[in-house]
Amino acid sequence: MSSSIKEKRLEGIIRKDVSDIIQFDLKDPDVGFVTITDVKVSNDHSYATIYVTFLGKENRAQAGLRALNRARGFVRSALSQQLDIRRTPELTFEIDRSAENGRHIDEIIQQIHSSDSEDHKD
Repeated sequence: MSSSIKEKRLEGIIRKDVSDIIQFDLKDPDVGFVTITDVKVSNDHSYATIYVTFLGKENRAQAGLRALNRARGFVRSALSQQLDIRRTPELTFEIDRSAENGRHIDEIIQQIHSSDSEDHKD
């Protein structure tokens, strides 16, 4: 149980620190407006997947994701100066699709409800 608490704490720290690094230190204009939605750290703390969303259209998000992945060495180096752990995890940035998935599920539920109400009217 304590390892999951430690992982959650590390994920929170990485989320905040990487967000600050991107906002204040990263000078790439291709990144744009990015929000870090989640961080998942592997059990051995050697890898961290950082889930992000971008303001704008899909092509804007893809350009921002490419820019973040180009800068991940810089971000990891800056993160290592802030973390108080033996080894800084390798970073991977991925687009968070959970909001899109949630909207899709809502649409399906709405379709089911509208078809049920039509069936009851007949």
